[in-house]
Amino acid sequence: MIERFDFLLDDVEGLYRQLPERLGPVERSHFAANWPAFARAEQLAPAGDWRVWLVMAGRGFGKTRAGAEWVRSVAEADPAARIALVAASLHEARSVMVEGESGLMAISPVHARPRFEPSLRRIVWPNGAQAQLYSAAEPEALRGPQHSHAWCDEIAKWDDGQSQARRSWDNLLLGLRLGSDPRIVATTTPRPVPLLRRLLDQNDSMGSVEGPSGVVITRGRTQDNAANLPARFIADVEREFSGTRLGRQELDGELIEDLPGALWRRGLLEACRTGAVPAMNRVVIGVDPPASAEGDACGIVVCGLGEDGLAHVLADASVEKASPDTWARAVAAAAAAWNADRVVAEANQGGAMVEAVLRAANAALPLRLVHASRGKVARAEPVAALYEAGRVRHVGQFARLEDELCGLMPGGAYHGPGRSPDRADACVWALTELMLGRSGQGRPRVWFD
Repeated sequence: MIERFDFLLDDVEGLYRQLPERLGPVERSHFAANWPAFARAEQLAPAGDWRVWLVMAGRGFGKTRAGAEWVRSVAEADPAARIALVAASLHEARSVMVEGESGLMAISPVHARPRFEPSLRRIVWPNGAQAQLYSAAEPEALRGPQHSHAWCDEIAKWDDGQSQARRSWDNLLLGLRLGSDPRIVATTTPRPVPLLRRLLDQNDSMGSVEGPSGVVITRGRTQDNAANLPARFIADVEREFSGTRLGRQELDGELIEDLPGALWRRGLLEACRTGAVPAMNRVVIGVDPPASAEGDACGIVVCGLGEDGLAHVLADASVEKASPDTWARAVAAAAAAWNADRVVAEANQGGAMVEAVLRAANAALPLRLVHASRGKVARAEPVAALYEAGRVRHVGQFARLEDELCGLMPGGAYHGPGRSPDRADACVWALTELMLGRSGQGRPRVWFD
């Protein structure tokens, strides 16, 4: 008999996969709802007497599922549970935490599914447990209500422009006074924001499990959940973001801090990000040619001046370790794709050669050669002021370009990836032409408090 059990245990995963096919609808629902049987260990609440469980991990790690399953376990075990569900907005609380693919409604078995009352922003379980939806953008809504538990989603995304995120968290803590063991689960992809830093500071060390203030931290990477993610998705994000600071943040779950005194900050770039592309009055391509094919990248960045009067970074078409013919054709292709009005190329590294290879790629290229009289970082300072003044938008994510921008320091130093900020320099040339040149809109006017 013992040998038979050993044989079965050898293929326990295979048997577990086949089991649902042999069950009826009700049994299958119970089976699918057995979260501890399917979850990875890091998706289950840690043992011990903790106050806050912070799940700080990369995209696709399974943070939402972990938070929703924890809420479900609390609600089903305690009819008196009163749970706060807090997101960056009420829309996200509903679309992600409640109705999303890993939200509370989707993960609950049919026999114990809660009732969602959208007009009351409330979820009610069959046993009487309740959850209320809140927006972190409305701190005062959390002043007064009492709760026994809370799930806070994407806390690093909460707007903290006027300290709303921290005030929402504080009001939530002050109202967490029901029951004998009030607790919070916070799930997020990391960003260097004050609320997240505060929670990390409350943990007695970055590698510890439990800190003096009852904060436990679970870290993880996108790759940890690869078995449940499309292989195409994994391949695409690795190709696009691997080796970048953004990739370390969004995929590996690392908290990437800004360099002290850098001209660009991560928060500034996030604030200028948009998905909308207005009609363009003018499109310019900035080019920073490499000194050799074996050396740095050829920075090729497309920027446009929109009808809204703002500059928009539209594309990063830079190429790595390319021959002159290759990078010249990349410039010509970008100019054709974006119907560029002008290509601005730095000519310090042999102006005649730069013009010759670009003309060879496209004789009709609207080319202007510029000679840098100042260092790359010095040229970047007035462009950084444009960002501070709110006059530049990034249409999408540009991981490598933004890494370089965040490595530019006042006074001429560069502390970013690679030997030289080629993409950043190309972006600076394009934005200078659009916004600070003779045909631009004049120098930015910056107000200080």
